Amino acid sequence: MQQQISVVTLGTADMARSHRFYSEGFGWETVFENEFIHFYQMNGMVLGLFRNDMMLEDSGRAAFNPSGAFALGHNVAKAEDVAPLMERLVAAGGRIIQPAAAPPHGGMRGYVTDPDDNAWEIAWNPAWTIDEHGHVTFGV
Repeated sequence: MQQQISVVTLGTADMARSHRFYSEGFGWETVFENEFIHFYQMNGMVLGLFRNDMMLEDSGRAAFNPSGAFALGHNVAKAEDVAPLMERLVAAGGRIIQPAAAPPHGGMRGYVTDPDDNAWEIAWNPAWTIDEHGHVTFGV
């Protein structure tokens, strides 16, 4: 079995609001969109935004059980890139839950939520490399 993730799909209450966050905040472009779902081609995977009611119907669930026990990560090339990206995400409808700062384990990071309260860690790790395609390589 390959060790890979093909798609991460996030539920959204308001597609236009979420589209603004991802398109204006991160600057990402959709590869497909309609009123129910938007797809963003990432570096080797796809990020989907799916309207909550449609996601419930599609998955056969009666309701979501939001744990909040996860964070998506977006690494940047330089420590000084963390705070400006976070500010741009807030301007596009996000909310800072942890300001940019240097954690005890090194690097630089902060946390922003999207309009549906999904947490994004915006980080710079001096041991990790990001190639020209946006692929991150784990390093220690």
